[in-house]
Amino acid sequence: MMGSMVGDEYSAVWVSHSSMGDYIKCPRLYYLNNVYRNPKTGNKITLMSPPLALGQAVHEVVESLSVLTVEERFGESLIAKFEKAWEKVEGERGGFASKRQEKEYKERGAEMLRRVMKNPGPLKNKAVKIKQDLPHYWLSTEENIILCGKIDWLEYLPDTNGVHIIDFKTGKKIERDDSLQLPIYLLLVSNCQKRQVEKASYWYLERKTTLDEVELPEYEEAERRVLEVARKVSVTRKLGKFGCKEGGECRYCADLNKIFLGEGKLVGVSGYRQDVFVLPYLQETMESEVL
Repeated sequence: MMGSMVGDEYSAVWVSHSSMGDYIKCPRLYYLNNVYRNPKTGNKITLMSPPLALGQAVHEVVESLSVLTVEERFGESLIAKFEKAWEKVEGERGGFASKRQEKEYKERGAEMLRRVMKNPGPLKNKAVKIKQDLPHYWLSTEENIILCGKIDWLEYLPDTNGVHIIDFKTGKKIERDDSLQLPIYLLLVSNCQKRQVEKASYWYLERKTTLDEVELPEYEEAERRVLEVARKVSVTRKLGKFGCKEGGECRYCADLNKIFLGEGKLVGVSGYRQDVFVLPYLQETMESEVL
């Protein structure tokens, strides 16, 4: 079911798994990550941390394989590709507190990719690429809401001409059963390409050589859940009220609030034109943890 592309994309409220996740945690966090712009540059802001740097580099390597033919995918060592990807997040740009800490994270990433090279699983099968740079469709034309997001991998299933949604996990946490990620991915894949979604899996790259298949939600239920949160985001944006849910500063918005107040250090600009900041006090805390 392809989404109808009518309406004004520029005036629409765009929602994604990450932005709605921010909103659920704290409206202030949502504002700082998705609405606020650095007055000096006009760019949105983001806080870099070692886990994010690790995830960014590993995802860049693995996702880059999907545009190659099956025969080409493992022609070059993934570790060599990882070295190039890591250059974008090395040192301060990755929020690392010390060379020792960076080395530990980098080795974790290299180990994940060695695991993939030894056990490529579905990555040695044909993949489907959604043609949009940023997959998106009108979740609600009446309410002017667009759902967007990137899918890590779509495995082509030749027996049914269907697709298998695969999401790579580089962190240690298990995705919660009530997460909106799978409902959002089901909606995006169903509306941004023509093949039927047959299955979905998470691949916890740090711990597993195989995928964890997860039950697909019903389409109508997925749409209901996602639209419910998206509407709240839209209303909040219209009202312009983005207060912290705890009335002041909670654990979710505290760090970005420090950047808002000028305490962060600008270390670069992301590929999405976000100003990338680190917090010196966070780095000092992490330094004490790794010594």
